[in-house]
Parts: sequence; structure tokens; C-alpha cells
Amino acid sequence: MRREVNSSSMADPRTTPHLAPPPGATAEVPVGALLAADSPRAVHVDEGHAQDLAHSGRTLPPLLVHRTTMRVIDGTHRLRAAVLRGHDTVRVTYFDGSAEDAFVLSVEANISHGLPLNHAERTAAAARILRTHPDWSDRGIAQRTGLAAKTVGALRRREAPDRTPPGRVGRDGRIRPADPVRGREEAARLLAGRPTASLRQIAREAGIAPSTVRDVRRRIDEGADPVPAAQRRSVTTPAPAPDPVPARGRGQPLPALVTGLCKDPLLRLSEAGRLLLRMLDLQVSALRQRERIVASVPPYRAETAAAAAAQCARDWQDLSEELRRRATAHPPA
Repeated sequence: MRREVNSSSMADPRTTPHLAPPPGATAEVPVGALLAADSPRAVHVDEGHAQDLAHSGRTLPPLLVHRTTMRVIDGTHRLRAAVLRGHDTVRVTYFDGSAEDAFVLSVEANISHGLPLNHAERTAAAARILRTHPDWSDRGIAQRTGLAAKTVGALRRREAPDRTPPGRVGRDGRIRPADPVRGREEAARLLAGRPTASLRQIAREAGIAPSTVRDVRRRIDEGADPVPAAQRRSVTTPAPAPDPVPARGRGQPLPALVTGLCKDPLLRLSEAGRLLLRMLDLQVSALRQRERIVASVPPYRAETAAAAAAQCARDWQDLSEELRRRATAHPPA
């Protein structure tokens, strides 16, 4: 005979981010006041299981109910058993969170006890949780739905490939970066621009832990790459392609573009304009001596130099995009 155990055996919601534990007090409510569960099951009620509970003679645990909607979260078969026994009321414990969190609790309850969900139902539940809680980690959602973390990861890539938050919340409530390499690189960029900012502030903006920001700062002070080599090699996701070069200036070599800019008197007469021209002229000189520059870097510094060059490329790209926005906002007459 199938049987449901006490609802206290379900996963403790206090270990679940954003979910508050239901209060311990129970209330007696009319059976007609309750709505059907928002359940991942394809067939919501197994009549045979409900009959077994009704004829067991046991005092059944209270139902878990979403207070706002009066929808059953956990205890559909206990509710049906109460109806079969001819009861007009049933004991309930209320949950006061959101409807989305109520669904998560329903899935967790059906994973931990009662009639088990099949694989298709657990997969559908995971897909829904990914839509409502995209910042939760693959491992956390896997534990809640009874799936493997790799299965949830593949489902995330298939269902929402463009919805990648900077960080994900694990079951312990800690935020971990979805892409640790980019998180460290962002922290390095923020530290360079605001060296006096607190670790917590940089961590919040970069989507990483303060301890990781501390390690990034230490590596920068030591002249090392802010991203450990092993961590950088483990990331296989390609970086997004840069925006296409606008039509103006496309196809012209860099020396010709710089020569044209040097003829503009407004650039030559301003201090910032002269700085830009010197930066571009230095870039032209460096490109002409690229092979000599590469050969001059000691092997043990090559990776750090490569990281610095890559950061320079990103900074140049940022400057390029700002200039494009200026050109769009102020088109030439």
C-alpha cells in the first residue's frame, strides 16, 4: 500500500534561497475553500492511492496550502482522502511566499515523499523553475527536482540560452558567478578604475564573492593574471563577437586612419585629443614591431602580458563603442 509520510520530512525550506518556512500552527478550513494543487504531475490525483489513504484509518498530516491563493502545495491525495471519508474540513499549514516559490515547495514535497514524480514531470518542473528562478544554480535546481545537475544545465542551455545572470544562488544562499572568468575580469576592471572601493561593493557589481575580489586584488598586486590559468583553460564558452565596424573608415589600414586624425586641428589643440593621437600613434609603432615585442617577453611573463594585451583590446573596444554612440548622436553635417 502506498503511503504518505508526515510533511515534516520534506526538504527544510530554510535551506532554500527566497523560501520562508511555513509556520508550525495549523488551522481547520472547509474542504470547499481549497483549490487544486499547481502540480507538475500529468495526472493530479491517483484515485487508488487516495482510496488507500482514506481506508487506512490513520490521522493524516495537515496539508500545506498557499495562503494567498488557497491552492494546495502538498497533500492533494490527503485532501481527496478527507473527501472520501466524508469530512467537511481539513487541517492545513499555511505558506506565505509567492506562487512561484509555492510551486518549488510542491516539487520538493513530491520528490521527498508521497507518489514519486516521473522523469518527464521532473524535467517539466525544472524547466518552469528555470524560468521563474533563473539565478538559481543548476545544482540547486537539480536537488529540488531530483535530476542531475548536468541535466538541468543542458535544459538551461536549451530553454533559455540568452538568459544568463552574472551570478547564481546555491542552496546555501551564496551567490556564485555563472562565468567565473568574466566575474574576475570585471572585478579587475572595477578595481583599476576605483582602487579605494570596498571588496563587498566590487563583489556585488561583478557578481562574485568578496573573497574572490580579495584574491583578484592580490594577484594584480603581484603582477599576475587576475584569472588563474587553470580556471581560464576550463572555460570553453567563446566570447561574444565584437560589433561590426561601421562603414566609415572600414577597410583603411590603421596608419592611414591615424594620419587623417592627426590633421584635425580640434584634436591637436585639446589635451585629451593629443592624448588620443599619442595612444594611436604608439599603437601603430607597436604593430610594426609586433614580432620583436613578442620575442622580448620572457616565457614566464608571456601569459600575464597576453592578459594585459587582451584587457587593452577590451578597453579599446569600449572606447570604440563610446565613439560610435557619439557619432550616432551627432551625425556630421
